[in-house]
Amino acid sequence: MNVQARLDPESHAALQGLMRRFGWSASKTVREGLRLLAACNGTGRKRKIIGAGKFASGVPDLGSNKKHLEGFGR
Repeated sequence: MNVQARLDPESHAALQGLMRRFGWSASKTVREGLRLLAACNGTGRKRKIIGAGKFASGVPDLGSNKKHLEGFGR
């Protein structure tokens, strides 16, 4: 796949600096940047709260009724 991108002056300078530092081509520098960004941001799946929906309090409106939440977090 071929990609074309318009870079602002700061991004262009960053690309040129990274190319010099690592001795890579523009393509390899962009590929490595994309791999790093993908690795830092996980799989793209929504995070889940562990245990959410696993416990029954017996109170059907526990999370939505303000009376149940009075003083919570103080």
